Amino acid sequence: MHFPVSGVDVNPLVPVVVALVVSTFTSMGGVSGAFLLLPFQVSVLGFTSPAVSPTNLVFNIVAIPSGVYRYLREGRMNWPVAGITILGTLPGLLAGALIRIRWLPDPRRFKFFVGCVLLYIGGRLLWDQTPWARRKKAAIQQFEAKVNVRLQEVLQAAGYHAGAPLPAAARVRTRSLGLRQISYEFLGETFTFNTVAVLLLALVVGLIGGTYGIGGGAIIAPFLAAVFHLPIYTIAGAALLGTFVTSVAGVAIYYGLAPYFPGQAVAPDLLLGGLFGLGGFLGMYCGARLQKFLPGTTIRFGLGLVIVGLALRYILGFWLG
Repeated sequence: MHFPVSGVDVNPLVPVVVALVVSTFTSMGGVSGAFLLLPFQVSVLGFTSPAVSPTNLVFNIVAIPSGVYRYLREGRMNWPVAGITILGTLPGLLAGALIRIRWLPDPRRFKFFVGCVLLYIGGRLLWDQTPWARRKKAAIQQFEAKVNVRLQEVLQAAGYHAGAPLPAAARVRTRSLGLRQISYEFLGETFTFNTVAVLLLALVVGLIGGTYGIGGGAIIAPFLAAVFHLPIYTIAGAALLGTFVTSVAGVAIYYGLAPYFPGQAVAPDLLLGGLFGLGGFLGMYCGARLQKFLPGTTIRFGLGLVIVGLALRYILGFWLG
């Protein structure tokens, strides 16, 4: 089948199956599959124009809504965190799109950039498996364990059962919004973070995401937990919603910029991206079902090796020609 927007010729089942397999394994490791689908499009399908970046964002638009709906329905959406990350990410997305179109249209340079991003993601996965990282994360894990114990106590006391609305204490409630800091309440405790710091973090993530073609949730969520000491339970939905909204915005930005660059393919291939998204939607479900049968450490270590290997291939390929 020919995809006229991207110029790719491939059986329509291929992107679905590839995204299904990739998302199954990456979701078990706690990361999105979007960052691995772009190298597949570039290196295997030969889709190297700037249009590949927003096409990759379409994956998130199709695959994420079910997860966002779950968080909204359960009252687990942290609106202050979601709002600030989205607000900070949007200008970064625009800058990233311009960088991709103006300075990284050359496939060789773009692969080098992709390699650097993959090296960070893969390197972080491998580092997290080391004894040094585990000792450093011990305090975070103890904190998360206490939060989980307290959450179970609240749910049990309220007689909560699957499908029922969460009790008020288990919901995230905004306490204050300000230019200097924002605070919210969860399980009777108040959590506060610096507004400007999170905005700057989101700006950098948006810059990377707009250039590469990823929403950035896999980058920003660990920072919010490790640096700002926010419970994972309260930021997972916000990171997911932020990824979805910024992906929609990223696609719109590339569409808006397309008329100003008539000599380049800039607008996304919605059909190709939608097929990847369909596979990702199915793969994330499969990953959630299979995760309990495979050791998490093994999954993350294996993913880290694959991602670092791909990153080094792109980086060395740039320098060695």
